[in-house]
Amino acid sequence: MHRLKVSRRDKLLNKLLRRPKNFTYDELITLLGYYRYYEFKKGKTGGSRRAFVNQDTKHIIRLHKPHPMNILKRYQVEEVIDELTRSGQI
Repeated sequence: MHRLKVSRRDKLLNKLLRRPKNFTYDELITLLGYYRYYEFKKGKTGGSRRAFVNQDTKHIIRLHKPHPMNILKRYQVEEVIDELTRSGQI
């Protein structure tokens, strides 16, 4: 019996799509990296506002970095799913 090897990207995407209460900001950075988004911090301090820019399409996903916890809020998970869907990434 062959086991289908699921990539780290697919595991993170599946987790995101399940809309968990424990999706971390670090997991988001990793997942968006697989889709060629990089985190853009404006200025030296940047505050909690973040923009993730796709290297190919220049599509931007904007959100606030969660604090004090590293866990995304429910509406942020929904926004990321909506933006990735709208941009044709998923």
